[in-house]
This record gives sequence, structure tokens and C-alpha cells, in this order.
Amino acid sequence: MAEFSYRAADTAGRLIEGRIDAADANSATRQLRAQGLIPIDVLGAENLAARLRGTRKRSAGGKATQADVLAFTSELAIMLRAGLSLDRALRVLIGMSHKQSVAELLAQLLEAVKGGASLSRALEPYRALVGDFYVNMVRSGETGGQLSEVLSRLVEHLERMRALRDSIVSAMIYPAILVGVAAISIAVMLGFVVPQFESLFRDMGDALPLATQIVLDAGGYFRSHGFVLVGGFLAGAAVLAKFADSAAGKSWLQGVSLRLPVVGAIVLKYEITRFARSLGTLLGNGVPIISALRIATDTMSNLLLRQGLETISPAMKGGGRIADAMQKTGLFEPLALNLVRVGEETGRLDVMLLELAKIFDRDVENAIKRGLALLEPLLILVMGMIIATLIVSILMGILAVNDLAV
Repeated sequence: MAEFSYRAADTAGRLIEGRIDAADANSATRQLRAQGLIPIDVLGAENLAARLRGTRKRSAGGKATQADVLAFTSELAIMLRAGLSLDRALRVLIGMSHKQSVAELLAQLLEAVKGGASLSRALEPYRALVGDFYVNMVRSGETGGQLSEVLSRLVEHLERMRALRDSIVSAMIYPAILVGVAAISIAVMLGFVVPQFESLFRDMGDALPLATQIVLDAGGYFRSHGFVLVGGFLAGAAVLAKFADSAAGKSWLQGVSLRLPVVGAIVLKYEITRFARSLGTLLGNGVPIISALRIATDTMSNLLLRQGLETISPAMKGGGRIADAMQKTGLFEPLALNLVRVGEETGRLDVMLLELAKIFDRDVENAIKRGLALLEPLLILVMGMIIATLIVSILMGILAVNDLAV
């Protein structure tokens, strides 16, 4: 037997916390349900420690984030699926919240719901945080009377999108570390190691090898103007970041990323994955196809691709088929178009779009792995060649000194 900590709600919507002995988490959950409670969290010792660490981090406050939205959406889906009413579920979530901004958001949602508003209408002021996709999914669940099921699908969608985004970010950490180490190594060599040999080569004049002279000049310049170079680099990075935040900068950078040989294909598939999963999820929950196309297009972060996909909706309004409209954009490969055609012909467009998203998910992950498999040794090789060049240049100078001495 093991001890589990639990959080559960009773039929009145009150939050109850405690501990229970059971063989495993499933047994603990069954025991709580037998007591008339609605389990929200059942955690063992290790998971409880992780939760407590996360709670300490969240207690500092700050604005509500998409991670917070995912967390309370998951918990809300569990409580609604267990039969708790929406207002009682929101009360429990307010009591569970360890972040003031999230508690305030949930309290305002509760007040709106108690005043007779639907949850989708209560979420309208928070579109900037949750997004159009979230609001429309909730509205479709309310219309069909399947809010708990729709929230569960919404959680699955948000988790997959976060996992895909996190995998890309994680994949770039190691190359970024390699670049940083290379930059620091070169700076140390030029700023501290190379100048140590300057006195040794001072009187050699034209007898000094050209490569050694270039390295010495570079080391002297870096030592004299190092702060200026670093300051210039930081200023350039700040200007580039500001430019990237502007509309023109985003358009230019996104265009460049699409034209890069390997990166462009990965970026395109990543954006198409977001579009296909969003559209498939919306259609599967009863959102009209024209509205679903608009929302799914808005989920894409690349403005150039978004402009290309905005032509699909007018073509659909004119009576065209979605597969033909997608083909005219030139953004979809034959596999994607064939899956969409099959979905249209069989009446399972939502299923085919979600299947397309799964296929492209794997393609993006595999492409990133292959790219890193090539990039990492390439970075190591370049870094080694640069440092080896510096060392060989110094050795050439030392050998020249020995020749003169002989």
C-alpha cells in the first residue's frame, strides 16, 4: 500500500484535500468516487513533490499565461465530465488557484456565468490570452451540449501544440550552447592567449609569417576595442529584435526563413500542422467550415503563409471544393491534398485533417532530428577549425623564431 495525496470536489462544489492509502492511483480514485467525491488530482510522493515545487514557483504571481489556461481548462474538463455544474467547478478552480491573476480571471468568469452569460461570452474579454480558437471551441461545445467533451479535446489540442513547440525550442538549445562556447573560446584566445606571444614576435618584422601577423593584429584589435565590439554586437542584437517585432520585420524574417534550403521546409510543415489540427478540431466540434477556416488561418504565426491561406475561404464561398482551393495556394504537397480530397468525399474531413497533422508532426520532428544530426558536428568542426587556425598560426611564428635563432 502507498499513500496518495488527493484533491477532490464534493457535490456542493467544495474543494477537499487529504491523503488516502491505496495500492495505486486508480484504486485511490475508485475509493474517492465511492465516497461520493469527484477526484481532481491523485498524486503519489514523487508527483506531489513536483507539484509542490511548481506551486512555489507559481505563488510569486505575474500575469496569466497560456500554460495557466491549459492547466485550468484540463481541471475544468475533469470536473464537468464528473457531473459538477459549471459555476461550482469554477468555484473549486478559484480555491485551487495558486496564482492571483488566474484566480481573478476565474472569479470574473464565475460572476459572468452567475449573471446568465455563457462561458464563451464570459471569455470574450480574454480573447488576447486564450485566442479565437479557444472561444469558438467552447461556443461549439455549448451549442451541442458537449462542453466537457469539447474541453477535453481542446486540452488535447493545446497539449499537442505545446509539445510540438517545445520540441523545436529544445532542439535548438544544444546548437545555441555550441555557438556560445565557440564565441567565448575565440574571444579568450584573441583577448588573452594571443597577446601573450606579442613580445616574443615583436622584433621579427617581415620574417614573421603572414598568418601569425594576422592573428596578432586581430588579437591586438580585440584587446583594444573588445568592449566596443561587444557593445556593437549587443546594440545590433537589440535593433534586430526591435525590427523583428515590427510588421515589416516579421514579414521579412518569415520570408527569409521560408526561402532557406532546409529550414524553409520545416517551417512550412510546422505551420501547416497548426492549420490542419486547428481546422480538423473545429470541424469535428461542429463549427461551420467558413468560420473554422478563418480561425484556423489566424492560428498561423507566419504572415506570408497566412495571406496565402486566406484565399481558401473566398473560394469556398464561391462554391469551390476545399481541396482545389488549397491546391491553388501552392503550399500543400500531394499527400495533404489527397487526404483532404478523401475527407471531402467520405464526409470525414475533420478526421483526415487530424491525421494529416499527425503525419506532419512526425515529419517535423524527424526533420529537426536529422538537421541537428548534421548541424551539431558541423558546428563542432567549424569551431575546432577556427581554434586550430589560431594555434597553428602561433606555432608557425614560434618555428620562425627558432629558424632565426639557428
